[in-house]
Amino acid sequence: MSLLAAIACVGSLLSPDPATAEPNFVGAEKCKACHGKELMGDQYSAWRAGPHGQAFNSLSSTEADEIARRLGLSRAASASPECLRCHSTADRIDQARAAYEVKREDGVQCESCHGPGHEYRKKKIMSDQKKSAAAGLWQAGRDASICTKCHNAESPTFDESRYSPTDGSRSGFDFDQARARIPHSIPEQVKGRYIELEREAKEKARRAKR
Repeated sequence: MSLLAAIACVGSLLSPDPATAEPNFVGAEKCKACHGKELMGDQYSAWRAGPHGQAFNSLSSTEADEIARRLGLSRAASASPECLRCHSTADRIDQARAAYEVKREDGVQCESCHGPGHEYRKKKIMSDQKKSAAAGLWQAGRDASICTKCHNAESPTFDESRYSPTDGSRSGFDFDQARARIPHSIPEQVKGRYIELEREAKEKARRAKR
């Protein structure tokens, strides 16, 4: 084998195959660049104020530490891996896959529900439903299994009668009702037209300054 061929062979072993390599995480602040804007519906603020955005902070409560003690954990809830795996995206992922900082204090951030965003975060991809799905955007509004990775009976606060499905029974988790408690939809008139509308808004602002 020639030297060049040998180098190429070693290089192929060290370099991940683009077809099989998993996408990287970018952190909530990167999502905020678009999803923190009023035009888009400011999903960032809704998330930040909601239970997912406050998931890590909730571990600092007296109630959380009492649960940790009851479970026989050796650390406070905010430092226990058993708690952090569902209260912090940063503690659930492989940090080697963080292209940008994923902060523990961000709790359950965007990418826990929508998938690692490195490949789909660009405007031209996110503005096209098919392209964003192909680039790894999860269908969080349709896939209950994304939620039940944490919202299940293994959680010490799981309440089997928390939800009342339409059939009149009681359930520990109901996808449709749970989703309705954390609304952060993109306005219908903006879907698929964000780039165009943003361009129009900028042009309007530019003209107003004349």
